[in-house]
Amino acid sequence: MMDVKEDVVVVGAGIVGLACGFRLLQEGRSVLWIDPNRPGSGASYGNAGTIADYAVMPVGSPSVLKRLPQLLFDRDSPLSVQPGAMAMLAPWLARFAYQSLPGPMRKNIQALAPLVLDAGLRWQALARAISAEDYFKNDGCLYVYGDAASLRRGIRDMALRAKAGVKVAFLTPAELAALEPQWPSLDGGAALFPESLFVTDPGRLAGQLFDRGSDAGGRYMMESVEDLIIERDAISLKLGNGQQIRAHKAVISAGAHSQALAAKAGDKTPLIAERGYHLEFEGQKNRIQRPVCVADQGFYMSPMSGRLRVAGTVELGDVDPQPSPHRLAALTRQAQAIFPDLGGPKRTWLGFRPSLPDSRPILSRSSRSDRVVYAYGHGHIGLTLAPVSAEIVAALIGNRSPPFDISAYSAQRFGRWLL
Repeated sequence: MMDVKEDVVVVGAGIVGLACGFRLLQEGRSVLWIDPNRPGSGASYGNAGTIADYAVMPVGSPSVLKRLPQLLFDRDSPLSVQPGAMAMLAPWLARFAYQSLPGPMRKNIQALAPLVLDAGLRWQALARAISAEDYFKNDGCLYVYGDAASLRRGIRDMALRAKAGVKVAFLTPAELAALEPQWPSLDGGAALFPESLFVTDPGRLAGQLFDRGSDAGGRYMMESVEDLIIERDAISLKLGNGQQIRAHKAVISAGAHSQALAAKAGDKTPLIAERGYHLEFEGQKNRIQRPVCVADQGFYMSPMSGRLRVAGTVELGDVDPQPSPHRLAALTRQAQAIFPDLGGPKRTWLGFRPSLPDSRPILSRSSRSDRVVYAYGHGHIGLTLAPVSAEIVAALIGNRSPPFDISAYSAQRFGRWLL
């Protein structure tokens, strides 16, 4: 097939890739998205819907490290390993354990803060640009603690977040009951992030972003990218159908599938797939008024449009599309323990989050060419970080300085070797 000359190719049409492409279109670039799946249909669709301006805490911390063996080998824990995947994951887990130490954890908090603290304002601006304001609510987000011991852990956690600039207020059990009257009574309390936004339908939001990008001239090709070659004056991409596309610049934003293309561009990164799950209970959205995270069990309940979504837990593994039935069963039991009359879920979902051991995304140029820019590895907070990632990517594509120092998100921070 004949070559096609493009301006910017964005490999990946999840929420981050869509936001990057839309921002580039706003700046007058032409954009082609390439993705083997429908835009916004992966982790961008299946998340809990929170714009987590409070998410300065990395996944790894001293408290997680202390419990890591117990967590990994308990199939129903908030952090587990897909059966048979332990050998593959051992190098990543070694890095994760190091990043969970106090010093690295503090550095990771400092790195995440400038990305997340203004996430609500950035999303409000993007929502106005794509006429998507109706998808957002500003009722805040809750973390709930069932007993005194859980609350003590929460207080330590929130102290670290507050030090990084997160706005948080603690609620007594009575104050929680006034805010969420249908939530069962508990002995601990709750933490409220009062300024956190919530998306009532992440899949439709992604679709709106894609539609507005298409209206602005963006194009989309449903295909896989099998190879990336850096040429003197272009980036050459080989597609799964055999077609060769040459572009002035390329953005690698393929989520959990980004690692191989980044290696072609000169950077090996310790990316793995977090297998994320959700359940949906039809007609139950009025149970709660805002997203509620059950802190010790690591899952959210979110009142989506017309349904209640229960999302969360971390299963480390690969991109095998077959779910682990015991993970879905455990999530069902946990939801029904809170609301016993929920019944069974109407829908279940499995998706793949791109996870790095330090919980920081990769937002940088490749080591081999400034024609290749990375925007992947966002872990649990891809929805939250889509607008700021787009701002950084547009600056790098346009050879401008990013809005703040982005050295903490460089692909080269892992060095030339991997465990």
